[in-house]
Amino acid sequence: MDRLEAMSLLVAVTETGSFSAAGRSLKVPLATLSRKISDLEALLGARLLVRTTRRVTLTDAGVAYVAKARRILEEVEEAESAAAGEFTAPRGELVVTAPLMFGRLHVLPILADFLATFPEISVRLVLSDRNVDLVEDHVDMAVRIGRLPDSSMVATQIGTMRTVTCASPGLLERHGVPKKPVDLLALPCVALDVPLPSPDWRYRSRGAGATVNVPVRPRLSVTTTEAAAQAAVLGVGITRLLHYQVAEALERGELQIILAAFEPEPAPVHLLHASRGLMPLKMRHFHDFAVPRLRARLRAVA
Repeated sequence: MDRLEAMSLLVAVTETGSFSAAGRSLKVPLATLSRKISDLEALLGARLLVRTTRRVTLTDAGVAYVAKARRILEEVEEAESAAAGEFTAPRGELVVTAPLMFGRLHVLPILADFLATFPEISVRLVLSDRNVDLVEDHVDMAVRIGRLPDSSMVATQIGTMRTVTCASPGLLERHGVPKKPVDLLALPCVALDVPLPSPDWRYRSRGAGATVNVPVRPRLSVTTTEAAAQAAVLGVGITRLLHYQVAEALERGELQIILAAFEPEPAPVHLLHASRGLMPLKMRHFHDFAVPRLRARLRAVA
């Protein structure tokens, strides 16, 4: 049996939580996946997984074995990358992910300059407002906006981003400028129809460290930030977005910021990658190239 392949399959099952999910991710038939891990358990003379109808869990022996298997697989990957030249010259494919609109506006121009500077590197840019799993989806670097959960990821903060409330001058002339967040309850609003912990708009109150949640009832709900910004420009209602998402409309005078004194704390913005030993030169060069340029762009839209 191919022991390294069996290790990789076992790690994939533990990371995805099930045989079926691992099979889909790796494009390996379920029967093949199950047989190879059973063969590994037979070779070791130890049970590594407890299988139920809903999920799989590691035995004590499995926990110890998977931790060591991960280290072995990482070392093998580094050895293969070194043999391919990734650690001696900046070359190969780099996979980068970023939020949809931020990536188009701010990451793509930097990537264009990066590709011109490093002709032996190619880039696959994954634009998505879903937080892509860097390990499972084989992504090298990610731009994330918002608080990061505790994890093994290595993160470099590149700036912060305001959450702003804004409206068209015409709408404010018709309805008046709200003086406090609760005033929004009497005004037309445009909201994002996306999965969120709470649909309320959160603001900072004048009390120290206190917040206020406003249960706005939108006249219009949309599924993209660009549609929300455009609807606000058209005077449909007041909207609440990240500052970069409305920066151009603000600069043109099509929107203006309101309730600035009540804005929540700006969200941190990071460039992050999975924890690993020696970083391939393609990643190191992109990190060093992108960080100062992203910081400059974020300062410009702060």
